[in-house]
Amino acid sequence: MADVIELNATDLAAMLCSRVCHDLINPIGAIGNGLEVLSDPSQAEMAEGARDLIASAAKQSRAKLEFARLAYGASSTAGTDIDTRECERVARLFFEIEKADLDWQVPLILLPKLKAKLFMNMLLIAAGSVPRGGTVMARISGEAGRESFEFNSSSDPEKRQKTLVPSGAAELLSGAPPEGVDARGIQPFYTGLLSRMTGMDVKIGLEDERFVFTAKPQAND
Repeated sequence: MADVIELNATDLAAMLCSRVCHDLINPIGAIGNGLEVLSDPSQAEMAEGARDLIASAAKQSRAKLEFARLAYGASSTAGTDIDTRECERVARLFFEIEKADLDWQVPLILLPKLKAKLFMNMLLIAAGSVPRGGTVMARISGEAGRESFEFNSSSDPEKRQKTLVPSGAAELLSGAPPEGVDARGIQPFYTGLLSRMTGMDVKIGLEDERFVFTAKPQAND
């Protein structure tokens, strides 16, 4: 078995920052473009479209920032636990800008911050399994301290798009991708890091053309 890659804190922080910047550059750029149109009197006939563009891009930016704050950041939530109602609020905000629908089957509980981050990062990977639309189910079950996470998804049959495992996700989750890790793959790598830090075993794959992604407490935990 290949050795798990150990990133120092500086490299991990830099790659996660790059990931956040990558997610935000397009919507922020769109806001700038829209503002340029509004400030140009010669493009007055395009003002309505520019306003729509700004509104849409601002919605995307907010959703991605709130998701990143919870999934990657320290979060402003007091204490060491995160209420799953906050996870749901951020998840639903994020899925408003995604093509897939969210089936949220999560009880109202408090999760330790690292487990909450693991759950949200797993949700992001699950969303990537149906890039052209479908349904993503998110579920938490089990007793406190021994929770299990489950995600499964399937593509919209009308889109004629296969449900898939995001490229490289399994290797990055393992912590030992054969070609190393960079900013493009840091999110699933970070997800795997969180699973090891929380003592959770993750499995990812396709079953009967459905994407299945689980995290369960290690047997010797």
